[in-house]
Amino acid sequence: MRRKTWIILAAIPVLLLAGDLAYWQYGVSRLRAGLRDWVAARRAEGWEVAMGQPSRGGWPYAASLTVPNLSLRHRGPAMPGDVRWASASVMLSMPLYQPTGLTIRLEGPQHVQLGDAQDMVITGEALDWSVDLLATRTTLPLTLRARGLRLEPAGGGWHATAGLLSMDIEIAEAPDPTTPPVRFSLSAEAIGLPSSVRWALGPTLSSLATDGKFSGSVPADRSERDMAGWAAAWRDNGGSLEISHFAMGWGPLGVTGGATLALDEELQPMGSGTVRLLGFAEALDRLAAGGVMTKSAATAAKAVLSLLAGSAAGDEPSSVDVPLTLQYRTLSMRQVPLLRLPELDWSHQ
Repeated sequence: MRRKTWIILAAIPVLLLAGDLAYWQYGVSRLRAGLRDWVAARRAEGWEVAMGQPSRGGWPYAASLTVPNLSLRHRGPAMPGDVRWASASVMLSMPLYQPTGLTIRLEGPQHVQLGDAQDMVITGEALDWSVDLLATRTTLPLTLRARGLRLEPAGGGWHATAGLLSMDIEIAEAPDPTTPPVRFSLSAEAIGLPSSVRWALGPTLSSLATDGKFSGSVPADRSERDMAGWAAAWRDNGGSLEISHFAMGWGPLGVTGGATLALDEELQPMGSGTVRLLGFAEALDRLAAGGVMTKSAATAAKAVLSLLAGSAAGDEPSSVDVPLTLQYRTLSMRQVPLLRLPELDWSHQ
């Protein structure tokens, strides 16, 4: 009797390991089938897909599939121009204890190129996309968590960085007048701006956060459309960007607020919003000293803001709520022009 008990006790972990191994193999087979279906769907949409031989791993905690040298390219009418993306390695991972969650880890350099623009290289300590496989079929929810990001042209010359980046996106999978095509939420910390430019407010943004949605659509007939054609079609179909929340800390300036933006007849950004400015006096002085705006514009802006602002307590910087408008590439505050934006040239997009 005692011997039989010991045999049973010894068999339990063996059976558990065997079951876990079988479950892992099933998970890997699901990932392989999903990868095949995804590649077939992309090719049916006109994408060129290339990749190395996938390898399995992750046992005993997860089922994973590592795909080396994965690349996508699209030249057809369903995309605005030539779109290219290449990854040194992509790992698909599904925890065995949570088989409804898929993590897509991008490893090594990521190359992204749109049209004739420069080949941009993205690297990071961690760059993970997550997908909920049980989410509603009407939208595709995507989550990005990244750490230690670096963005630079393949030929060098400048780079930008972000210590932390978090982004959540919901993409409508079918046209629905009650559902915006894209909803998004983004936050980032310790953003290092390119050192090739002298930034009047400093080379680092301490924080940036925004929530919003894109509205409008592109017509189904997209043949021979370039980026300008796509932008015009989006504008003509009610295209807009609604920012429900925005917050930024940059040097002495703190900004919170919201806005609605669209494209004008010349395909230049236009819109309006309301923001709360904190530390505006020092920020305007820096912008004028850096040549971003004229001294007269900075003086006029400070005068108007000082009249609108309440008295600050102690040494705290003054804050004020102000309406802003963007029209004909000019950002204005209560009819006072603040700065002129560069022209958005769609011919090189």
